[in-house]
Amino acid sequence: MTSKIVPAIMLAMGLSTVGAGSSLANSPAIEGVWQTHDDGGQVELFDCDGKICGRGRGSTHLQPGDNPKDVHNKNPALRERPLLGLEVIHGFAGGPSIWKGGTLYRPQDGGTYSGALELVDGETLKVTGCVAPILCQTQVWKRVH
Repeated sequence: MTSKIVPAIMLAMGLSTVGAGSSLANSPAIEGVWQTHDDGGQVELFDCDGKICGRGRGSTHLQPGDNPKDVHNKNPALRERPLLGLEVIHGFAGGPSIWKGGTLYRPQDGGTYSGALELVDGETLKVTGCVAPILCQTQVWKRVH
């Protein structure tokens, strides 16, 4: 009797693994352009060596030809670099819905923070930045395209 139970359990485990794999394949991708919550900014998330990174794409407040500088950077040598195209999210690993272990750069104050990214659904992303493990702030971003 035991010889029939073990293959049945293994088959059930195999089927549950196949089912989980196919649901992951159908999960929405985090890559794309996201509208930040506070300043009309846009960030493009992309794959960088198997991790998630993001660069500034612009803001609804910018006029054509505007390309503001990183004036609040804590390193004075970097204050002249343009914000458009600047990598502000770097090195988040995980997925398909939660990524951790990366850093978030906030041009508004020149700070770099640890954090997490959580894809709530195909149109909603929670971005959490932390100064310390218990001092965190979460923003909700919406997908642009």
